[in-house]
Amino acid sequence: MANGTRTDHPSPGLPFINDGRLPLDNPDAIERTGRKQGDGLWGRTDSLPDGGWVAFTTEPKNPEFAWAVHYHPVHGRTVLLMHDRDWTTLHHAWKFDPKGIVYRHGGYWWDGERWNRPALVSDAAYERYDVRPVERQVTITAADVLRAPCNAQNATIATIASFTAPEAPVTDWQDHLALWAQLRAANHKARPLDACVVDLHAPELEADSLIDMAGLTKITAVPADDMPNLRYGGAKELPEPQEGAGGSMPWSVPVARDWAEDYHRKNGPRKLLSATTSYGTTQPVGLVDSHNRLRGNFLEDLTERSATRRKPYMKGDDARQAADDLAWTAASTLMYGSDQGLIPHSALREVLMDAVLGHLAEDAERKREAEDLTWLPKDTVTMLVWFFQHRPDSTAGILGEMCLEARVRFGISPAHVGEMLRTSLLHDSVLGSSTVNTLMDMALPPSAHRQ
Repeated sequence: MANGTRTDHPSPGLPFINDGRLPLDNPDAIERTGRKQGDGLWGRTDSLPDGGWVAFTTEPKNPEFAWAVHYHPVHGRTVLLMHDRDWTTLHHAWKFDPKGIVYRHGGYWWDGERWNRPALVSDAAYERYDVRPVERQVTITAADVLRAPCNAQNATIATIASFTAPEAPVTDWQDHLALWAQLRAANHKARPLDACVVDLHAPELEADSLIDMAGLTKITAVPADDMPNLRYGGAKELPEPQEGAGGSMPWSVPVARDWAEDYHRKNGPRKLLSATTSYGTTQPVGLVDSHNRLRGNFLEDLTERSATRRKPYMKGDDARQAADDLAWTAASTLMYGSDQGLIPHSALREVLMDAVLGHLAEDAERKREAEDLTWLPKDTVTMLVWFFQHRPDSTAGILGEMCLEARVRFGISPAHVGEMLRTSLLHDSVLGSSTVNTLMDMALPPSAHRQ
């Protein structure tokens, strides 16, 4: 909602507010400003691995808002005022992605040296988001903005007691930035203006290159009906827009591609490993195959004579309908099964994990070079494919965990584990090369792809 007057990295378009009451050099004191000071008031501070810290506190004089402070031992501090209900989101970004110092344009972040795209593509092999640097980036500093004509006399500093959330970006914001620069001029310890990061410029953020929901749907390459529905809270599932004027949701093309990549990692295996049932519905291919096979078996049992009976139980359409229904019940017990079915899927997952990691452990013990990892045994591949076909939504999860455990326990890179899994499936699975390659391309974590 506003920049603190002692921030080193002002956010464009936000007013400046007097932060003189905040003990900015003492994170514990910032926490105590609001923590347990009254109903609905709270504060928190956390240290960061680089020697910095983050601190948050509800503002007692205006509890609708909270102060958020990020201190970096090299790059200074950021002081922001935000809605009290929203500070936990920024806390998570600063605390658990500690390389992000300044955030702009819907999650683009500056790490002190370069700008990176919003954290959208998860990499399970490292339990983090994949870092995607921005191409042809230019960092805009306060010194850059102040080269344009500006007049500090046209600006004002807000006070917290009477502050209300602005409905639109501040007009003539460079005038307010000029007033901010005047206020810090007397502080000889203040960072120079050319070291105060204000914004990012990159071709991908040009207004005429941004796309709307239709463009995001096209890049994701799925039917519009499969995309998150904005009428029913679907905006929470979409990437944060790069600009938010007028309630629109424009995204940069690289952000759309990153979101689509992660979307397909989570949802793609389900579509790839699906088929149409005899009832006309779409289900995992493992369930459909089991159902079709059992339909024939049950129909034969119901309509054929046997050694123990002289005539069939049923005939015609009644027999076919009964066979279909009985087969569906039987096939479903193989599909939906950890608690109610015949196959405990969670236990099978653990056995598959042990089998693959045990195989990799043997290779590691023999001190094989990473590129010489041996293929999985055919029986392991068979069961792994069975699991994929019956639990396609779990494909990315189990592959990511295999890459993670192999890296942590045996020092084998995710890329080499991914290549071993791909080669094993290509050689011994029934999926076919096109399906295997598509599945591996979408479901393996980013670090496990071919280098």
